[in-house]
Order: sequence, then C-alpha cells, then structure tokens
Amino acid sequence: MVELSVKAAQPVRSTGILQQNRVFLDFFWDLAKPDQEVRLKAVESLIQYLKTNNKADELEYTFKRLVDGLAHTRETARPGFSLALGQVLSAFEDVSLQSVLDRIKEKHNLQKVKKKLIRNASFGKLFGVLALHQSGRLSKEPQVVLGCVQLLQSLSQHRQHLKDLPTKTMMDILTEIPEEVFEEVLLSALQTDLASAFSTPEQMQLLLVALQRFPQTLKPKKLKKLLGSSTIINADNIPKLTEVLKMAAHSVKKECVLPAVVLDLLKLSLKEDSFQLFWNKAIIDGMLKEQPGPTHYLSFRLLGSALPLLSVAQLKEVLSGEVMMHYGGHVVSAQKPDRFKLAPEMDVYVSNFMQDCQDSDKQLTVMVAFSSLTNQGYPVVPSVWRVVQHLKPEALQNYVEWLKSMFLQPQLDKLLDFSTRKQKDSQEGREQRENTVFRLRKWIVARLSSIIDNHQVKKQEDLIMDVARFVFFHAFFSAKKPSADIPETAGKLSVPLDEKTKGVLVNSFFGLLLSMHHLPLAEDSAEGAAVNQKRVLGVTTDGSMWIYHLVQYAKVLLNQPKHVQSSQPFSPEQRQAWDGMLESVASLKKKEKKGQTAESSAFQQLFLLVGMHLFKAPEELLDIMKDLQSCKDKAQEKKAKKKKKKQATEQEEEPEWVEVMVDILLSLLSQPSRHIRQVCKTVFSSICPHVTAAALTAILDVLDSEKDDEENGAVVVTDDVDKTQKKPEDDEEDEEMEDDKSDESDEDEDENEDDEAMEEEEEEDDDDDDLEIEEEGEVDQNFRLELMKVLQQQNALATEEDGSSDEDMDDEAMMELDKSLAALFSEQKKKSQAKKDEKTRLHKEKMLVRDFKIKVLDLIEVFVARQAGSPLVLGLVEPLLTIIDRGMSSDSHQQEQDFLRRAADIFRNQLCRSKVYCRTVGDRQVELHDLLDKLMTKTQKLSDSSVCLYYFSASLYVVKVLRGAPSAETKEESTADRAAANDLKFMGNVDVDRVSAIFRDALSSFMSRRKSPLTAQMFTDLFTRFPVLCVSLLDTAVQYIISGVREHQQGQACVLVLRAMQSREVQQLLSGDQWADLCAKVAGQLTACLQAVGPTESKVVKEKVLKTLELCQFLVKIIHVRKLSVDLEPLQKVLQSLTSSITFKKTGKLEDTYWAVMKHFGVMKPKVEKIKPDKEADQQLAPTKKKGFLPETKKRKKRNKPVLEPAGDNSTLSNKPGPATGQARKKNDKKRKQKRPADGATASHPNPAKKSKMQSESKPGKKKPKQKK
Repeated sequence: MVELSVKAAQPVRSTGILQQNRVFLDFFWDLAKPDQEVRLKAVESLIQYLKTNNKADELEYTFKRLVDGLAHTRETARPGFSLALGQVLSAFEDVSLQSVLDRIKEKHNLQKVKKKLIRNASFGKLFGVLALHQSGRLSKEPQVVLGCVQLLQSLSQHRQHLKDLPTKTMMDILTEIPEEVFEEVLLSALQTDLASAFSTPEQMQLLLVALQRFPQTLKPKKLKKLLGSSTIINADNIPKLTEVLKMAAHSVKKECVLPAVVLDLLKLSLKEDSFQLFWNKAIIDGMLKEQPGPTHYLSFRLLGSALPLLSVAQLKEVLSGEVMMHYGGHVVSAQKPDRFKLAPEMDVYVSNFMQDCQDSDKQLTVMVAFSSLTNQGYPVVPSVWRVVQHLKPEALQNYVEWLKSMFLQPQLDKLLDFSTRKQKDSQEGREQRENTVFRLRKWIVARLSSIIDNHQVKKQEDLIMDVARFVFFHAFFSAKKPSADIPETAGKLSVPLDEKTKGVLVNSFFGLLLSMHHLPLAEDSAEGAAVNQKRVLGVTTDGSMWIYHLVQYAKVLLNQPKHVQSSQPFSPEQRQAWDGMLESVASLKKKEKKGQTAESSAFQQLFLLVGMHLFKAPEELLDIMKDLQSCKDKAQEKKAKKKKKKQATEQEEEPEWVEVMVDILLSLLSQPSRHIRQVCKTVFSSICPHVTAAALTAILDVLDSEKDDEENGAVVVTDDVDKTQKKPEDDEEDEEMEDDKSDESDEDEDENEDDEAMEEEEEEDDDDDDLEIEEEGEVDQNFRLELMKVLQQQNALATEEDGSSDEDMDDEAMMELDKSLAALFSEQKKKSQAKKDEKTRLHKEKMLVRDFKIKVLDLIEVFVARQAGSPLVLGLVEPLLTIIDRGMSSDSHQQEQDFLRRAADIFRNQLCRSKVYCRTVGDRQVELHDLLDKLMTKTQKLSDSSVCLYYFSASLYVVKVLRGAPSAETKEESTADRAAANDLKFMGNVDVDRVSAIFRDALSSFMSRRKSPLTAQMFTDLFTRFPVLCVSLLDTAVQYIISGVREHQQGQACVLVLRAMQSREVQQLLSGDQWADLCAKVAGQLTACLQAVGPTESKVVKEKVLKTLELCQFLVKIIHVRKLSVDLEPLQKVLQSLTSSITFKKTGKLEDTYWAVMKHFGVMKPKVEKIKPDKEADQQLAPTKKKGFLPETKKRKKRNKPVLEPAGDNSTLSNKPGPATGQARKKNDKKRKQKRPADGATASHPNPAKKSKMQSESKPGKKKPKQKK
C-alpha cells in the first residue's frame, strides 16, 4: 500500500499543480455547488480524470482538497466532498485508509481549531468517517474500523451540533463489518456504549443493532456482564425502557414518525417471548399514563407498525386493549379544527398491512377490531373506509357476514365502546342503549352500501346480491318464521327495528340501487375493459339488470305471506298495479329477445324502478304505474298497426301516449332521487322520436315562471311541496344517502354540519323577523291594543282621574292579571312562529320548484341533442330566451344561477351552434320570418347587452334554418367555380329583401342610438355567416362612416366595412364594376370622415381615426393591387394634412398605421437621427461648464493647495498659518462629509460601508463613556 504522509499545517505545493489547466481545478469548485446533479457529475469526472492521468502529485492534491472540503462552511458542499473522497478511495485501493484517517484527524483537530470553527470541524470528522465507510473497504482494515468508532465516540459529546448522527454512523458501520472484527476489535471499544444502552435511545439502538448483527458474540452471558441481565426486556428493565421510549417519543415530536428503536424493541420482545410484558407494562402502564401528546402518538404508530408482526391471537389482544381505546378518544377529540389528526397515518398503516397480508384471518381480525371501536355505538372509522378494497374475497365475505350479524343482534359487550366526558354526564340508561343500537345499525348499513359502491373492492355477484337483498328485506319486510327459500328469514332481531332505522334502511336501499345501476361487469372491474370498448353498466353476467333480480326477489317475498310480513302491505289496487308491472316487464323481455332496442330496455328500467318505489310511496306512484302501463300498451298498438279511420275521432279526444309518458316522467322527476332522474333521461331519449308538440309544450310549461304563478307552482310538484312539512328530513336524507357514496364522513361531522345549517337558518329567520317588524307596524299596534284591553279589564292601567296603582290590587287580582298577560303573550308568540313557519315553507317550496326545473332541463337537453333536426326544436327558441332574460334581470341565489347557466348552455352551445338543424321548413316560412322580426324587434329594446347577444344568436339560428342547405342538384354543376358561386348566392327559403330590411333597421338602430345593446361583433358574425345579407347591408354600413351618431359608431362602421371587404365571399359576390363602385364610395366617405377631424387630443377621436386608417390601408392596397380606376388624390391630400390635426408620437399603433397607409402613396416615414443632436448639445454645453483651460495636473495641484490669505494683509496670520488653517479645513471637510449622504441631488451616493462608518463617526459621544469604563 502507498502510505500518504501526513502533511504539516502548510504543505508545500508543487508548481506543477498550481499551473494545471482549469479543468482539473474546476472539479473541486463543482463539488461545492448546491445543485446535486452538478456535484455527482463532478465526482464522476474527477475519478475519470485521475484514472486517465494517473499522476501522484494530482492524487496527493486531490486528497488534500477533499479532506479540507469536509469542513466546508457551506452545508451543501460537505456531502459532495465526502462522496468524492469515498469514491476516490474506492477507485484507488492502493491508498491506505489509515493514512486518510490520520489526515482527517490532523486537519480537523478540535483541540487546535478556533472556537467558532468547532462546529465545522466536527462535521468534517463525521463526513470523513462517512467517506471511509462509503469506500466499502472498512471491513478489510480492522484498525481503521476501531479508529473510526473511537472518533465517532469522541464526537458524541458535541450533541448540540451533530445530534444522533455519530451513533447512526456507528450502526451503519456495524451492519457491514464481519462478526470476527466486531469481537476482536470493536467489542472492547464499544463496551461502555453498550453498557449504557438504557441511557439514551441512540445507545439502545446501537445495542439492538449489535444484537441483530452479532448474536453469537452477544450471548446472554455477555449481556449479563454488560447490562446485569441476560435479556433486555424483563420486569426489572421496564422502568428504564419506558424512560427510553419517552425520550424517543419527544425526540420525533416535530417529525411525526415512529423511531426505529421502538420498532426494534417490539421485534426483540417478540423474539424473547416477552411481548405481553412489553406491551402491557412499557406501553399501556408507561406511555399511556402520560398526558395525551407525543407518548400517545408513539403508541398509536407502534400499534399500526406492529400489525404485520403479530399473530392472530396477539392482534385480538392488542386491538381490544387500552391503546385502541385511547386511539378512539383521539379520533373523536381531533375532529375539532386546528387539532393534530393521526387517523390518516393509521389509515396508511392499515392499508399497507391489508395490501401485503396474505392471511385472510388476520385481515378479518383487523377489520372487525377497527369496526368494533365505537363511540356510543358509532364506529370511529368512516363507513367509506377504503382499506376494505384490499381484502381477499374470503375475508370480505366473512366481514360482510359479521356486519349482518351485528345488525341483527347487536352485541354491545363485544364492542370496544367508549364515551367522552360530556357524553358520560348526559347518559340516561335505556334511552342511551337504544340510541347506541341505532347509531351502530346506521353505520353498518352505510358500511354495507359503501362496499358495493366502491368499484375497487373485489366482490362476487353473489355478495352484491346478498347485501342488496339483506337491506331490502329489513327495509320493507319482517320475518314471521324461517323459510328455506328466503335466507333472510333465518336471522332474528334481538332488538326490533325502530322507525328511524327503517328510514335509514329505505334511503340506503335506493342509494344502493343507484350504485348497482352503475356497477361494471365483474370481468371489467377485475381485468379492466378495453380502451375503445364501451363498458356495460348495471347488468349481471347473464345480461339482465340488477334491479330485475331484486324485483324477482320482492315477488318471492310478496308471494309468501306465511313466512314474511310487509311493513306497509299493498292494498288490492296496489297489488294489481304490481302484478301488472311484472306482466309488462315479462312481455318487454320477450320482445327484447327478438331484437333488442334501447326503447324496450328503457321502458323496462322505468317499470322496474317505479315498481321498487311502490314499496316506499305506494299511494303517490299508483296512478303513475297505471298511466305507465296504458302508455306502453298504446305505444305497442301504434307500432303494431296503423290507426283506422274509425279510431281517429277517439284518438283526438284522448291524449297521445307520448304526452302521458311525458307527464309521468315529469311526475317522477319531482321525486328526490338521482336514480329516477337518470332513468327518466334514458327513457326520454328513447321516446324522443315520438315526442309531439303537445308533449314538448307540457315540458316548457313547467319552466314558464308566469304559468307557475298563475297555477300556484308547477302541478307536478304541488303534491311533493304539500308534504314538505311532513317529511323534509326524509327528502334530505334521501339526497344525502345518495351523495354519501364518495365523501361520507362519520356521524359527528354530519351533526355538526346540520347544527351549522340550523344556526344559519335561524339567523336568516331573525333577519326576516326584523324586516317584518319594520314593515308591518300594524301587527305591533294590534298587540298593543290587546294589551291595553287586558290591563283595563283588570283595572291595572293607571289613569289621571282615579290615580290607581299596583298597590291598590290584591294578590288574587295580580294572579288573574298574570294569567291574562301570559295567555296574550303566548298567543302572540304562536302567531310569530306561524309566520316563521310559513316563510320557511315558502322558501323550501321555492327551492323544490327550482330544483325540479333544473331536472326538467335534462329533458330539454336530451331532446335538443337527439332531435336537433326536428321542426319542434324551433319551438324551444322563445321559451329558452324568456328563461335567460328573466334569470339575468333577477337577483338570484346560487341555485337560480345554476339553472340560468344550464339553460344558457343548452340554448347557445347545443341549439344555436349545433351542426344538425331543421332542414325541412315546409309551410312555416312566413311563421319563421315573423319570428325573426319579433326577435330582432325585442333585441333592439333590450337594455342588457349580454341578453341581447342570446337574442341575436337566435336570429342567426332562424336565418340558418330558413336558408337550409343547397340541394344535391345544384352541387352537380358542370364546373366547380360555378357550383361555388351558386353556393354563395344560395339562400334557400330566406326572403332576402325582408330579412335585409330587418337587419338594416337593427344596424341603423345601432349606429343612430347613443346607448344600444347591439355590438359590432354581432353584425360581424352576421356578415361572416351570410355574405348575401352582408352585401345588402354594406351600403348602409358605408353610409354611417360619416353619419354615425358619435365617433364610436363611426369607428365601428369602419370596422364593419373592413371586415366585409376582407371577406372572400363578399369579393366574389361583388365582382367587376360593383366592387369598383364600392371602393370609390368608401374612399369618398373616408375622405369626408378624415376632413371632419379637427385639432384634438381626444382618445375617442384617435380611436376612430385608427379604425379609419385601418380601412384606408386595406382600401388603398386592394385598389393598387387590382389596378382599379378609383381617384385617391383627395384621400391622399386629407391624409397628408392629418398630421397638423393630430400630434403623432414617435411610435404607436396610430402612427404606424398612418405611415403604413402613406407608404402605399410612396411617402416614407422620415428617419430621425438620434445621435447627432446629442453630440451637438454636448459640444454646446461643454464651454459653459469649463470656464478655465488648464491641464488636469495643474488643476489637481491647485485644488490640493490650501487657500491662504495674502501675506501682506495680516501679519498675525502669517506667523501661525499651519494650525489655524488646518483646523478650519478639517471642520469644513467634516461638514461636507455629513451633508453628502443626506443630499438627494448628488449624482454619486456613498456605498453602505462608508455610510455606516460615517454614521459611527458622527456619534462619538456615545462611545466615550464605554472607553472611560
């Protein structure tokens, strides 16, 4: 080996190194860079360079620079030098590690360095040992290992700088060296550290690492010599272990992690068969006895980390003990804001355990244990806990069985239940037990539903059906006696179901129906469907719908009255409707086998869904079911055969089946169910081709607010609104249970949200009451009169005549007076409460109606999307515009804004901009022209420009419909040019003269009114889409270049003319003389317009001139290009004189446009010479600055000489000139120095260093007392 000599404090550098090229020296600069990638690249390049050159002096210099850099003041540089040193030692194995270690000790000797550099030197030693460790050669040189460990032991004293880094480095060294080296070399050196293992967590960790790495060396006998006991975890050591654990907990208070020493102790306890002792004494009796804080959090994290290490029996013991109880208390208390929450960490621990665990028994044990941790019956884990998605099928099946058994027979004694202080104070025996059972069952039902709703959970179809049947059975039925055909009858309820639980079950079942409606096939969810393949939702593997299986199950239950009893039995009429529904579905399925159609599938869904809702609200849905069956029959009759003439009169009297179906869908949309809403959309999309004008009118009538006011609200919603007082909670719960799938939280949070909502409502009510008191003074007056009457009847009202007072009344009279007053105030309170209730009812009714209208918009959207080419779509234009107009003008809440936004989106994006539109106008030409006239008249009368835009878009849509598309005959022309020309001129059924007149009036209104809702962009769209109309309106636009009511309108007229003339279609339509005449006319108008511009600096006028110049630029260019015979001299003269009216800047859009126009006339923008004027000015100013003409050297000498009085003037001054003049000069200099920093006009400011120095010198008085001391 090559021994590198230890250099003195100032090693001799060879001249060769100093004269090396910069490439080699730059490597060391890059090692200190903060960017990690730069440092890594520098390490690689340095090693490559050293290997290539292989020079001893360069290697020597490298080691010196790297060892020096270990104590670099920049923290990011130290790891770079350490890594480089380690890699160089690994690459050059002939270099002795001992020599490098000696160099490190010598360079970074803590005894010799200055006090302020001790921290850097400590880090230098530490990173030096890390470099030796990273070289991978430590195990080959045992003495170096010993030296490294001794060095680290000495660094342990500087804990304020290095913390636990020396101990961790020792652990890393122990993991690499063989057992022989440890036993022969290190054991004696580490004996003190190992013996004091119970003093700090780091030393305990060192002992545990040594035990794991060298079990043969550290045998029980050796441990007994070191520690006094052959095992680490025993009853005698528990107090010391507890203190170590507490220190470890507080050391990671900010990091929020589990210290490694704690998990190693747990593993050691399992190895030594002392886990129970460790858990009960050290954790429960030790850590949990402390106040809630770091020690508790360490216990919870240890619980989560221990899950993969424990057996099933140990899991049951640990998960049913004190640690879990304290964890539950933490979860409940941490729900308040600004509190530390450990639940997300526990979710990660449990999720990782579930994902890696292959034992289904362990998975089940953990799931059951966490589900059994309850706060007054309600589990602390959320019902949508996503760790369930990692369960194996067997564990999932057993978990569902456990949930069902706990629902049927709540075994509260097996739950790990706890209560908070407030809950303990308010416990009331039996009522509390019933509430606990209800809370537990409510969570279980939500848990079962969330398992089905989570598509990530691997579940079989049998399990899905089992859960759905269980929830349905207990929601609507109860068991009389067991039946082999109905497994749900075998389970007995230990506590009967109350009405609240029934309500939860009903809502959960319909939420479950919605989840099953979106369930993918089991194959798709397991393997993933193809990217381009459409996923089939809501059906089983045999192709039938989930809801169909549930209807068949309900049929079985209804047909076995001996074993099953319905909670709400059907009346004969309702049962007949149910049986009719089954027959209709059966007939539809038969026809579906012949040829599956979307219509038959949609009808099946609707029948089945209404049938299931019969169990929830049979009275409301009975008539709907009857109408639905008659609709189906009529629809099938209409398809099977055409109507006979004899039946025509009868059909005229009866409404069409589609109209009845639309009424049914509207009735169903009033139900608070997303599932019904989606099925209604599906059904309506299938019957869209059959929708009549009357059916569409029925939908639009619902959206018409005026008709709502006349009829006191929508007819469809009145039944539901009347019942809002009876069951507002049910409706809200229904919506909540459906929305609860993805973001359900525990019950306490829901209660808090409900409380907040109630407080907000109370505040609103209070505000409303204040308004009532201000507005309705009569009520207070009436109450005052009633109060006066009561007081007069009891002679309690004092008058001036009799002078009576309260002292004249006896006790009985006073009691009578109190009773009368109490009755009066009670009556007044009831009246005010009735008003509050009425306001609340009206508000809820309004919200329900608005929500219902939003749902009805679904049908409009579907119809526009599916039947965009139907003439009936034209009937939607005015109603949708009315909705938008009213919505824009009213102060709306969020719900009304959503309704308005939805209606506007349907109108503009799906109706007006649709590529598919009605192309068969037929005999409706006059009607559509009248509609266009009506729309444009209304457009001009509007005040809001945003609403006006929708009306104008509607007008363009009507013109598009009237024009239609060119027929196939016109496209088959002989030449392509002729066909294109015909396409341009084609206007279909548009009466061009009438339509042009309509838009001309609108354009005149825009140009002649000071405040018009119309904008230039609207007419630009018109010109772009319909060039024929553009040509008709072009003369009018040209006219208003001069005659516009204001400069703004005149500028907009220029914009319109420019856009029109730039259009290729317009240029093709106005070919030849027409185009030349137009150019001449525009040139004349522009000349007149620019002549009218007087001297001004107005921004509006300049904007108008800019628009005019842009039109001029295009006009002059196209006249020159096409060589048209148009006289441009007047325009040129006006343009040349324009500079006298408007002052142009050097640059700007207006100026650039002006010179771009003049360029076409051959006039170029004059170039401005920037340099010459500056030089001339400098030359002119130079003589004024310099009054003398002396050389620089002489001026300096003269300036430096002191200015003295003449010698002959004053003899006294000439005797002692030196001191007097010197003192005066010093005083003047001081004054100048003090004035310069404060003078803001000086060109050069003193630098901060000089400034601070002057400030310190200017305050000498403060320093003098210190000097005296």
